[in-house]
Amino acid sequence: MRHVLLEALVPGEKAESVFHSVRRWERYPELAPHVQSTTVHATHPEPDCSSSWELHFRSGLLRWTERDEFLVDSLEIRFEQTEGDFDTFRGVWTLTQRGEDVSVRFEADFDFGIPSLEGILDPIAERVVKETIAWAVARMHPGTQIFGEVAGPDSSRTEVTAPA
Repeated sequence: MRHVLLEALVPGEKAESVFHSVRRWERYPELAPHVQSTTVHATHPEPDCSSSWELHFRSGLLRWTERDEFLVDSLEIRFEQTEGDFDTFRGVWTLTQRGEDVSVRFEADFDFGIPSLEGILDPIAERVVKETIAWAVARMHPGTQIFGEVAGPDSSRTEVTAPA
């Protein structure tokens, strides 16, 4: 099982506003170059939400459909693959108001279920997922700080230490 963590700080926004922007999966193909397509089958405020994703991965596409749960009161988005290329893929977005800024935390766990290839596939998939989230959040909210090392929209690699 591989763990993906991406943290960002969106300046001068309200957490609920950022929550409603990041949940707009249909925008991700225009925001992040790894995203070939997204199909939103149902979204908030519907009770049973789901979406399908296609990301450029190696020389092909990584595909999955996920169940999405939008918890507006706690500013969380939970997701879990229902079918697709992963053996397991699930995670959570957590948004928190930090004064005048918003902390965005994306965590996911995945496993392709192919132990002999995990050393090759897992690091690539982790990078693609992290970069997709970084690009999308940064393009939705200019001025966003991404913490950790990840290639962002300006094509540079950024390494920032999270504030204490």
